[in-house]
Amino acid sequence: MAATDDTSEPDSPARSTYPSLVEAAWLYQADQVCPEDLPMTAAQALAMGMDTPTLCELAGLPRHADPRDIRDAFEQALEELRITLPDHHLARRFALRRMAMRFIAGEADLAELASAEWSEVRVETAEEQAFVALLPPCTCCIEYTLGVDEAGWRAQLHYAATALVSRPTVGPRF
Repeated sequence: MAATDDTSEPDSPARSTYPSLVEAAWLYQADQVCPEDLPMTAAQALAMGMDTPTLCELAGLPRHADPRDIRDAFEQALEELRITLPDHHLARRFALRRMAMRFIAGEADLAELASAEWSEVRVETAEEQAFVALLPPCTCCIEYTLGVDEAGWRAQLHYAATALVSRPTVGPRF
């Protein structure tokens, strides 16, 4: 279920590009990446030394191209690179962990955290459950859910996010 590659040398030019492509594949499978961003991901991979026919085609597509064409090209490029798309359930758990990492780094705003989509992730670990339990179900319920102690909630969420990130159980292996 982990993303795979056939690069046998750890320092090969191909391996250095896999993290962005593999992460994009996991986020794509979790519905967390916009199709219009995938041509730039492909262009970055080309700049890092990857080169397959479909990757070149994808990198040349405009952002406003038909999303189906972008998706088809992205999936074909991944296949050519032997990058396997993960199971949707595992990809969603990875996206949850990534959200926790973004929260810790101060890159996720409250509106991103307050979403029913996170409560729908099938969590499998105590760390995932603790993090999800603290997320408001929607932006309109933030005040009701958090009450007057937003600072206390943020501290609890930071603690839960740190625990989740410190024990990665799912996601790409680079």
